[in-house]
Amino acid sequence: MAKRKTAVYLYCVVRAARRPSLARVPAGVPGGRGPEARPVTSSLWLIAADVPLDVYGPAVLEPRLRDLDWVSETALAHEAVVEYFSKSRSAVVIPTKLFTMFSSIEKAVADVEAGKAGIERAMRHIAGSEEWGVRITRQAPTRAATTAGSARRPKTGAAFLAARKEARDASAHARAATLAAAEDAFARLGRHARDAQRRPRREEPGSNPPILEAAFLVTSAARARFKAEAKRQAALCEAVGADLTLTGPWPAYNFIGAARESA
Repeated sequence: MAKRKTAVYLYCVVRAARRPSLARVPAGVPGGRGPEARPVTSSLWLIAADVPLDVYGPAVLEPRLRDLDWVSETALAHEAVVEYFSKSRSAVVIPTKLFTMFSSIEKAVADVEAGKAGIERAMRHIAGSEEWGVRITRQAPTRAATTAGSARRPKTGAAFLAARKEARDASAHARAATLAAAEDAFARLGRHARDAQRRPRREEPGSNPPILEAAFLVTSAARARFKAEAKRQAALCEAVGADLTLTGPWPAYNFIGAARESA
């Protein structure tokens, strides 16, 4: 028997009453064939494509993962395909992780059939919704403030210590104010979302780590209210020295796993 030279690359699972349209579908990941819609049931479809094993086989892929430019190109191509199907109002899309592959389409179908109950739960959870991302970071000190601080250098030891304490107190107050603004923003934005998740805060020495990174699952009906609230919260954050960035809409990557695993 001839040895297979390709694997099946899986982009997403789509629930739709009819075969999803492939008109103007993006080309997909580098080196792979164009995406195709393969049926699992009469209303469940796999969006998949054949990819060459000399590019995506395990022994070749692992060292290529160190090539960040290639990984980035592949990730963008993967995301473009998922977003194409997510734009359909009549479909619900479960995106798969980057480099989800199977040895054959039959094995891909069998895997989806085995997890169909979890997939259906996830689809019910995200149906009619889209994901929005919020990132809040502290603003960098302005040059004017730095210059003003240099101009007021104390002339005695006691004044120097007092100035240092004043600076520490001001910094602590500013940090507390930005943290409070971020917590309030998360709570108020969550009122306009079906679900919300925050990423754990990370310590990144020598950088300006985000105060808040969060994802919100927002229904189409609540989109305008959510965006208006995000605009209000951005102004409140700016008033205390923080920047709020809103991104989206995205496929609901962050709200699939928990829904699939829940009973």
